[in-house]
Amino acid sequence: MQNREFTLNKALLSLVLYGMNRPAFTSVLFLFLLAGGGSAARAALPAVELIPALPKISFDRPLAVVASPDSSNRLFVVEQAGRILVVPNSPDAEKPGVFLDITNKVRTVNNEEGLLSLSFHPGYASNGYFFVYYAASDPQRTVLSRFRVSRTDPNQADLQSERVLLQVGQPYGNHKGGTLLFGPDGLLYLSLGDGGSAGDPHGNGQNLGTLLAKIIRIDVDHSDSGLAYAIPPGNPFRAKPGARPEIWAYGLRNVWRMSFDRQTGDLWAADVGQDAWEEINLITKGGDYGWNIREGAHPYEPTPIHDSLIEPIIDYPHPTGASVTGGYVYRGAKYPSLKGVYIYGDYVTGTIWGLRYEHGRVTDQGTLLQQPRNISSFGEDGHGEILLTCFDGHVYRLAAK
Repeated sequence: MQNREFTLNKALLSLVLYGMNRPAFTSVLFLFLLAGGGSAARAALPAVELIPALPKISFDRPLAVVASPDSSNRLFVVEQAGRILVVPNSPDAEKPGVFLDITNKVRTVNNEEGLLSLSFHPGYASNGYFFVYYAASDPQRTVLSRFRVSRTDPNQADLQSERVLLQVGQPYGNHKGGTLLFGPDGLLYLSLGDGGSAGDPHGNGQNLGTLLAKIIRIDVDHSDSGLAYAIPPGNPFRAKPGARPEIWAYGLRNVWRMSFDRQTGDLWAADVGQDAWEEINLITKGGDYGWNIREGAHPYEPTPIHDSLIEPIIDYPHPTGASVTGGYVYRGAKYPSLKGVYIYGDYVTGTIWGLRYEHGRVTDQGTLLQQPRNISSFGEDGHGEILLTCFDGHVYRLAAK
């Protein structure tokens, strides 16, 4: 996502270096022209600021913030080491409670390991189920588990209720993926990285026989023979010999945060790049997003790029950023100027961007805020307002100026 701060000359030089005969040239040129700074493009997206949401509380490497699935107006903050803390959604909140502590189960040897995600069941109010995804040791693997809230205390999970649904062997310490969320269809989606190291040495991106480098979709309310869950009938590779039937989309290096648009149901995913490009994708059933044939919209391996690969909605080069953090399409009510804008950022640079996507193309994009904090995750409160977790230990609320 080529910032408006870039000069047009730098933009054109980049295009020359990466080849103007690429299929994505037209869309990339359009974005670079936006970077040149037309007044209409500048006016379309507002500047934003970050306001401390819980100014009296500091967390230890917060990786996610999730709104309570009921009317209690609480926030659940996931700490990488293995704790989930619960706190009132109020700037006056002073001391969080410990909702879940599985630090004794969670592996944190590598910077990309830990307790990575939390998602509440759509029927949480009646069944009390929530789901977590974490890295574990002996053997090295990632774990998808279901827990239940205590029957007597809504601010405390039942530690004895864990039911492991899925375990995936991990050959290296990095690239775990790590977004867990329920779709509008009531099914559970999970992003898994390519297994780690660099360059996808095991070829997992294009291998339908592994769950690594995929987004999967499962039914956690039923179970098939030999599984702790069921394979939904509409999964695209359910009947393909040799393919894992859980797979929804593939060719994804390491999706770090994805989200469903509350209004349209579109699934947005931010895929962290290797050495040169970060990308944003719209995920479709059975889609192949190209890793490791390509990185972003650009060749990575000498393998020919075939027409069936799905182009990213947008990509941006290093050193504009170095590790994309996926966000949300804004559907809140407080800031009409942000309505329909997909908001995302970069963990390394701290930059926050926005884009509008209409009728199959990006119609506007730009930098919303330059700030120094490492952005570990975006979240939504119960009203669709945007929250962020940063590695300065705080939770922030995003506000349009």
